[in-house]
Amino acid sequence: MTNSKVWLQAFRLRTLPLALSCIAMGGFLAASNGAFRWDIFLLCVTTTIFLQILSNLANDYGDSIHGADSDSRKGPSRAVQSGAISAQQMKAAVFLFVVLCLASGIALLLVSFGLNWNSILFFLALGLVSIGAAVAYTVGKRPYGYIGLGDLSVLIFFGLVGVLGSYYLFAKQLSWTHVLPALSCGFFSMGVLNINNIRDIASDRQAGKYSIPVRIGRDAAVRYHWFLLIAGQLAALSFSILEYTSPWQFLFLLSAPLFIKNGRAVASRPSEELDPYLKQMAISTLMFVVLFGVGLILARTF
Repeated sequence: MTNSKVWLQAFRLRTLPLALSCIAMGGFLAASNGAFRWDIFLLCVTTTIFLQILSNLANDYGDSIHGADSDSRKGPSRAVQSGAISAQQMKAAVFLFVVLCLASGIALLLVSFGLNWNSILFFLALGLVSIGAAVAYTVGKRPYGYIGLGDLSVLIFFGLVGVLGSYYLFAKQLSWTHVLPALSCGFFSMGVLNINNIRDIASDRQAGKYSIPVRIGRDAAVRYHWFLLIAGQLAALSFSILEYTSPWQFLFLLSAPLFIKNGRAVASRPSEELDPYLKQMAISTLMFVVLFGVGLILARTF
């Protein structure tokens, strides 16, 4: 396998649709209010891609160091664990993507806010917290992913911060109802993490990684998964009812069969067969966001 292919696998490009979902949601909300700008959107996308890759590389390094990525793991082998990339090389790559995140993020803030330093400093601090959260999930002496706080982090950064933060970059204001579609993205993103953690229950328990499925067991984790899928749809439905202007706003309900398929697979498939449903859940989330956003635009247009 060529070195470039090894790095592309370490980037875990299949996770990018999920990372882009919250940015797309923020963009659609802005477009529905006449505040969308392509320059801000493209810089949001670039920064988010860098941040997601940073998270994936740090996760590869951290899980290998702490033993969660071992031969007993059900999922695909990781770069450091397999020896394809050394730990030192991965640390250098993590540092590189920290720099790329900062550079792209600062450019985004300057384009969005100009020289409004209060807004720039606030979002810069938020960006630094996001970078720190991406790294500290599995890296360090006390990685929070190993004590079951990964789900909360995903809700905050893939949901509330991702959607509300990106929307504010466009519109320079917020409405409390925007919390609801932000929660939808957060719940569905937690669903992706939950599938990953259900798949890895045995190896995570062995490595001392106490994710929610490790703590509550597979049966309860499946019920938790159904809760996340249903709550994500209900949050979007609540927003559409509260902000109702047109039936087009319920277009996102066409995505429901995708989530039902995912929930049934998680409930019935053995752990070693769950990996494809990570990608399916991520793509379903992106499809949900596209349908939700198109519905908002159509409701505004007609």
